[in-house]
Amino acid sequence: MKATVRARANIALIKYWGKADVALNVPAVGSLSITLDSLWSETEVGFDTGLSSDMFSLNGQVRQERNGRVTECLNLLRSHAGVESFAKVVSRNNFPTSAGLASSASGFAALTAAAAHALDLDLTPRDLSIIARQGSGSAARSIFGGFVEMHVGSMADGSDSFAEPLLEADAWPLEVVIAITERGEKTVSSRAGMEQSAASSPYYSDWVASSAHDLACAQQAVLNKDFETLARVAEHNCLKMHAAAMAAQPPLIYWNAATVASLHAVRALRASGVAVFFTIDAGPQLKAVCAPGASGHVEAVLRAVPGVLDTLVSGLGPGVEAV
Repeated sequence: MKATVRARANIALIKYWGKADVALNVPAVGSLSITLDSLWSETEVGFDTGLSSDMFSLNGQVRQERNGRVTECLNLLRSHAGVESFAKVVSRNNFPTSAGLASSASGFAALTAAAAHALDLDLTPRDLSIIARQGSGSAARSIFGGFVEMHVGSMADGSDSFAEPLLEADAWPLEVVIAITERGEKTVSSRAGMEQSAASSPYYSDWVASSAHDLACAQQAVLNKDFETLARVAEHNCLKMHAAAMAAQPPLIYWNAATVASLHAVRALRASGVAVFFTIDAGPQLKAVCAPGASGHVEAVLRAVPGVLDTLVSGLGPGVEAV
């Protein structure tokens, strides 16, 4: 019982920040993301009756500190299949891990789909999204490609909190340039940052209250392929999320000097007529979302920003797929 799946990272244009139910990992707000073709996790899951525990390695290294979340995700799938065998999980990312580039999203999406395939489970994409969400909230969106919406839901068991496609990747082939400003893992995880913001930020309640309006505006902008409206609402939503985080106690400042310099570079590009906007997740890397054909110029500008270590360019990509 073995399978290998590739899942891609996604970046949220309307952010997921905060949980309505920590135990079930149900988000406090809806979100909207794009799935990136060039950033992926590839995960092999093999169930073996000879194992005495689950084993997990990432990029060639055993990661015992992450075994708990991996095992919790596997337990959900074992329960569906009615098996008790432990699993060996071997995963690799082709991009920096735990650095604000949604490696947990692609990782848990790949884990969920690979384990389901290995167990020969007949699960729908929605089922996979719900299970992946319990490993990482953003992973629910990486089950799908293109533009993806995440629903908060209202059921106590979290069964209506799932992601679904909004628009296919080839219907509006936006491009993304990522400015890498740090290579190491961030010191405060997204999960811990959300809890800290919810517990101590005076802006957190306003962040939650305003999110539905942002999501509705972004949905319509995507369906209308209205770049200017999407740019405006996505940047505003990003800044509100980080304002809530920065106002937490102690403050959560994920940015560095190169993050801020890159932000200003993107703003200057748009002021000059280039169709581009920024978004930044819980980390120091800036993502510049570009209209089709604009990424070459944007990459050249961001690569020249002091403190930018590297740039990655991606189009929009598909959902999970067997390898």
